[in-house]
Amino acid sequence: MAGEIDNLTVSRRVPDMEDYVDMLRRQKAWIIGPTFAALVIAVVVGFLWPDTFVSTAVVRVVPPQVPEAFVPSNVNMEMSQRINSMAQQILSRSTLTNIINTHGLYSRDRARLPMEDVVENMRKKDVRISNVVNFSAGDGRRQVPAFQISFAYEDRMKAHKVCQDLVGRFINENTRDRTNQSVFTTQFLKDQLELARRDLEVVEDKLAKFRIANAGKLPDQVQQNLQQLNVLEQRMANLNGQVSRLNQEKLLMESQLRIYKEQLNGISTSEEVTVTQQQQQQQQAKSARILNLENQIQQMEMQLAAMRENYTDNHPDIQRATASLNVVRKNKDKLEKEEAAEAAKKEATEAAKKKDEPAKEIKKKIVNPGAVREAREFEASIKRLQSALEAKDLESEEVRKAIAATEAAIKNTQARIEATPLGEKEYIDLMRERDLVRARVEDMNRKQGISNIATALETRQQGENLELLDPASVPQRPSEPDRAMIIGAGSVFGLVIGVVLAAARELKDSTIKNLKDVRAYTQLNILGSIPLLENDLVVRRRRRLSWLAWTTACIFGVLIMSGSMYYYYFVLKV
Repeated sequence: MAGEIDNLTVSRRVPDMEDYVDMLRRQKAWIIGPTFAALVIAVVVGFLWPDTFVSTAVVRVVPPQVPEAFVPSNVNMEMSQRINSMAQQILSRSTLTNIINTHGLYSRDRARLPMEDVVENMRKKDVRISNVVNFSAGDGRRQVPAFQISFAYEDRMKAHKVCQDLVGRFINENTRDRTNQSVFTTQFLKDQLELARRDLEVVEDKLAKFRIANAGKLPDQVQQNLQQLNVLEQRMANLNGQVSRLNQEKLLMESQLRIYKEQLNGISTSEEVTVTQQQQQQQQAKSARILNLENQIQQMEMQLAAMRENYTDNHPDIQRATASLNVVRKNKDKLEKEEAAEAAKKEATEAAKKKDEPAKEIKKKIVNPGAVREAREFEASIKRLQSALEAKDLESEEVRKAIAATEAAIKNTQARIEATPLGEKEYIDLMRERDLVRARVEDMNRKQGISNIATALETRQQGENLELLDPASVPQRPSEPDRAMIIGAGSVFGLVIGVVLAAARELKDSTIKNLKDVRAYTQLNILGSIPLLENDLVVRRRRRLSWLAWTTACIFGVLIMSGSMYYYYFVLKV
């Protein structure tokens, strides 16, 4: 009995296991159909989806070989920040375009998409760069800072080559980047040092001009000016004392000169004697030589006396003058002895000649030799005193000039001392500016020296570098897609859709299915049931059409799945 109950509002009865079996029997087409369709779609998707091989390499961060305490680094960017900066540089459009063209990547995508889209897809999907983390070293126990570079591509060999290329670019870019940064830092410090030196030259020029313009008036020359003033005052006192001494000496010399003149006037130098002409010539020659030496001795004695007024007996000039005077005195004594001997010899000779011929006598009034010698001594003393007076006058004139020059110097020094506070502030400002600039020059020079050492360290690649810890792997199996998971998940998804559709049809269908529904909804006793009678021809035709539809669907599904597998194994794998 099957019919619809209209205009009845009754609740459905709770189905039992037999009802669920009947539901599956009735809705088997709606369950199997979506499941098979999902299976076909999952197989097609799984086998048309090309394999993706991932090649991975691990790059180690090697610390500097020289400790930071000895050679500070002039590259202040941390390794993680530098890796991010290098990643932006390496993953730029130009670099990725070069990699794509070099290795012939994404030929199908390049045929249908612009290069910008291909590069963007490669950057976002295929290239992966991890952060710096601790990786296990070769012994498995030691942890070292490193990061991972991976590249995914459908060709495993190209994925390996591109991963190697990326690793090489990272290592080279790190070396070049650190070297460039170090060189730029050193050059910057060198430029700053040159600027500081120019500033120092400008300040020193200003300071030199100020010193020239205010020579002797500078604050740091006050003590020097005071010392110079004391020296000048002491010299003035000495010069005044020297003037007094010269005046006293002149008075003494003038008194001695008057005495010599009076004594010279009282000496009688003439007497009547008769001598031979030869004796007269001998006496004149003898007196001339001795008087010459006597005059020389007197002059040297005067010079020695004048020198002793200024120096002591231990002075080298006094000693040399004394030695010279002694030599002249010895020469004089020697000459007197020689002349005495020669005179005795000549007298003997003349006595022998007198026997043969009497000598010619000359009677004349001649000068007494002793008186003449004494008069000449007085004349020499007078001339010496006159010369000494003239020398004292000249010396007095020089002393007066020295006094005038000393007074002018004292006035000039006093003026400089009085003018010192006027430019003190400007001078102190210039000195402070000079000291600041000089300190900056010294600081820049020290920093440049340290930076030069750091640059040399980076040039020799002994700084913080990148080292290949694990080389790029050659993938043996694709990382995606997971075809078993795709097919299983697709089948399960289709089955769920089929069950949902079957449940929806059952919920929408309110017809009475069996005797249990009749009893539950009519509350009547069932005496018997008459089965539904249908035309056998219609039933067979319906079954044939159903089998034809299912067979066609299965064949098409199998062909589609077979084509996908063929494409994968014989087209993509070639």
